Amino acid sequence: MKNKSLLGNIGVQVVIAMIIGALVGFMMGESASIFAPLGTIFIHLIKMLVIPLVLVSIISGAASLGDSPSAGKIGVGTFGFFIVTSGIAVALALVMGKVFTPGAGVDFTAHSSSGLMEVTAEHGALPGVMDTFIGMIPTNVFESLNGGNILQILVFSIFFGIALTKVKGDGAKPIMAALNTVVDAFVWMINCVMMIAPIGVFGLMADSVGTFGFDALEVVFKLFAVFVAAILIYGFVFFPLVVQLFSKVSARQFISAMKKPQVMALSTASSMATLPVNMETCEEDLKVSKATTAFVLPLGATINMSGNAIYYGLVAMFFAQMYNIDLSMTAYAAIIFTSTLGAIGQAGVPGPSFLVVAVLLAAGIPIDGLPLLFALDRVFDMIRTALNITGDAACAVIMDKYTAEPNSN
Repeated sequence: MKNKSLLGNIGVQVVIAMIIGALVGFMMGESASIFAPLGTIFIHLIKMLVIPLVLVSIISGAASLGDSPSAGKIGVGTFGFFIVTSGIAVALALVMGKVFTPGAGVDFTAHSSSGLMEVTAEHGALPGVMDTFIGMIPTNVFESLNGGNILQILVFSIFFGIALTKVKGDGAKPIMAALNTVVDAFVWMINCVMMIAPIGVFGLMADSVGTFGFDALEVVFKLFAVFVAAILIYGFVFFPLVVQLFSKVSARQFISAMKKPQVMALSTASSMATLPVNMETCEEDLKVSKATTAFVLPLGATINMSGNAIYYGLVAMFFAQMYNIDLSMTAYAAIIFTSTLGAIGQAGVPGPSFLVVAVLLAAGIPIDGLPLLFALDRVFDMIRTALNITGDAACAVIMDKYTAEPNSN
């Protein structure tokens, strides 16, 4: 009976699907791409729901928090948490890169990058600070929704949610009730889509492993090993410790609850695709309030990229060591600054991360060898996404303590 219930767990099913998909991809090679549509259908179904879910849940969350005395504290605290933890993540990556020297002795000349994506300095062009802020403000929110510009949707949703709390009388109550009903409807739809998650994950894994295989990893195996070690330290030591110290949830409880969303993040390589599962975990398993969950997690899925920050820092160290470049303190500062702030506005969906180009350019490191890493980006992306969503949940758990405080008196 226990085994039956275990196999009935969606998280267990997804893990089994990942393993079978990886084996099928390894055995079939590139012909495993015939299973790619299974993964594509699953991702499309998730994306179909994510944009409207973010819009409605952020409005609902901001409206619920807007009238509480701790609303400003939650907003500032959430942004501060994301920036500080991303900065610490880069610093950890630089320290581990310095200690374990993953790029020492690596020779890329034997590995032609022909046929791979060409990387130019233009790929790493980052907008200025003012351009970034201006770009966050939508001129047409319907255009933002149609184009999937999550950051602009977030800005509008937070503004509109707070505005609802300022409506005099009981005029906003029917709208709030309707928003909560719509959120519940989306949760039902997401649960339906999650029933086919194992099939979709099987298709994604079979296609990824079949297309890229494990051969390319041999060249950068040391980088990959150090990267995984850094992710494990941050995900299973740093975040649980922070949760233990600054929230009502124990580190053990947090680690146990996060297994399901972490598995989903690993398989989809998308913070946005994992958002519904992460929200469900925070509300049901970690007992985070609906308002805090609805506000913090969609925001985190867009701008919180601790896993990416670790990747950028390690890749910078990797190529600096490969090219025998002695980095100055200014270069280190440039890496930390670019990696931390550059992630803001980066979409939480799978795909080659060109921000690493900006990080290398900021530190004066050549970008010639990047195509090989972009070919492996799916593998790295799966792992760093699992850490990204762990940071989102940690922030939600911690911020919820401060929203609950005024009510506990």
